[in-house]
Amino acid sequence: QVQLVESGGGLVQPGGSLRLSCAVSGRIFGLYSMGWYRQAPGEQRELVADITSTGITNYADSVKGRFTISRDNTKSTMYLQMNSLKSEDTAVYYCNAQYGSTWWGKGTLVTVSS
Repeated sequence: QVQLVESGGGLVQPGGSLRLSCAVSGRIFGLYSMGWYRQAPGEQRELVADITSTGITNYADSVKGRFTISRDNTKSTMYLQMNSLKSEDTAVYYCNAQYGSTWWGKGTLVTVSS
């Protein structure tokens, strides 16, 4: 069973930065395609960014130029560096892993507010 644990969420002012982490159990992390999704209150869950096992990245238009996804296969961890945060980035952020099956973390709340 693969387990994903997000951390790094919190309250930040507009224009600020946060870095989210997703620690993944399992011995084949390097083979997983990984992604960050978010869900705002009353909204559907949406893709924020993803990264393949070979490091190819993809971003939602709303976060391009502000967010950076990365992974450290030696630590079985994925990251999301979020800069220039806006109020509309407020959401629960979920970590996702795919390799045949799909696994989700429980989420971490990011609140952007003054």
